[in-house]
Amino acid sequence: MTPPLSRRGALFAGAAALAGGIAPAAAAQAALRTPAASPTRLSALTPLQRAGQRVIHSYPGLTPPASLMTAIKQGHTAGVIFFGDNIQNLSQIESVINSMKAAHASSPVKAPLLLMTDQEGGVVRRLPGEPVKSAKDVGASADPDYWADFTGSGAGMNLAGIGMNVNLAPVLDVYRKDGDFTDQYERSYSKSAAAVASCGSAFITAQQGEGVAATAKHFPGLGPATASQNTDLRAVTISTSASTLRSVDEAPYRDAIAAGVKLVMLSWAVYTALDSGRPAGLSPTVVGELRNRLGFKGVTVTDALEAGALASYGSTSQRAVKAAAAGMDLILCSARDAAQGAAAVTALSEALGSTLDPAAFDAAAVRVNALRTGL
Repeated sequence: MTPPLSRRGALFAGAAALAGGIAPAAAAQAALRTPAASPTRLSALTPLQRAGQRVIHSYPGLTPPASLMTAIKQGHTAGVIFFGDNIQNLSQIESVINSMKAAHASSPVKAPLLLMTDQEGGVVRRLPGEPVKSAKDVGASADPDYWADFTGSGAGMNLAGIGMNVNLAPVLDVYRKDGDFTDQYERSYSKSAAAVASCGSAFITAQQGEGVAATAKHFPGLGPATASQNTDLRAVTISTSASTLRSVDEAPYRDAIAAGVKLVMLSWAVYTALDSGRPAGLSPTVVGELRNRLGFKGVTVTDALEAGALASYGSTSQRAVKAAAAGMDLILCSARDAAQGAAAVTALSEALGSTLDPAAFDAAAVRVNALRTGL
């Protein structure tokens, strides 16, 4: 095993090209203890501003459109997800992030924007640099906990170095067969629930120690999905028993929650043993499994709202309202189209007080704002 000094040195060497400094871990931890925004403050916002606190936007290409920058200024978004086609190099994306922060300075919502990406490691990376090892590499290494800690720290420093504050990682899926959906891109640590739990928790602790919130995904688990069961492309039904889901697939989430993970992303698969009629992210029953059975108090976030698995669930507007009604705090509009996020915000604002209960709506926004003010 590499000595701790060499490990830390390697992380800083890998992040040497990042523009801007990294906040000390102690400062990051102090920030995470910042009090949450109050419901009273949220109730003073307009319906569009209240709705905006529940939506993550995306955009195409290297330059954010004027409509997105206006939404940021007006407080009509909680944040932005970045993809590879938004990123030319580290200095370019840092400049974009700085422009978003400058626009946000005039917003009536003062909590920081959530600025996120998928920096899992291996193939699934939007930024150059750490984590270079995939989850499967980490799980198969001679010292998985050490490398999980290393990659978590590396991911945290990489994102923090250019101004991002949320990573949509780690994946906690416990895969079943070589080459299946989660394994084919080396996104799972192991076929062992205990190994996934240990590695995932180490990654979460290390990354959040650098001031970047972690996201455990895809609850209650896509480990049983076969190679062709991709929710991005089509509807997926998983018939795993409730006892197996709870003893195997949900097990890593218990450790992640104990480690203080800030967000949990729900799957778009249908789990017949829990709710045979709805995808997990549209199911109050599955959200209740996470909240009530596992005791998660943080922020829930959908997978991509444009996913093929939701083809039979209507428009962006209809999907956003269904997800919010099910108990999803953040709606992830990741089609690389700022109009998608705008449609979700409008739909949520119009559903307030009718389809959507205002008290529950603002309770979700309070959770999101607690996350934001802690970053």
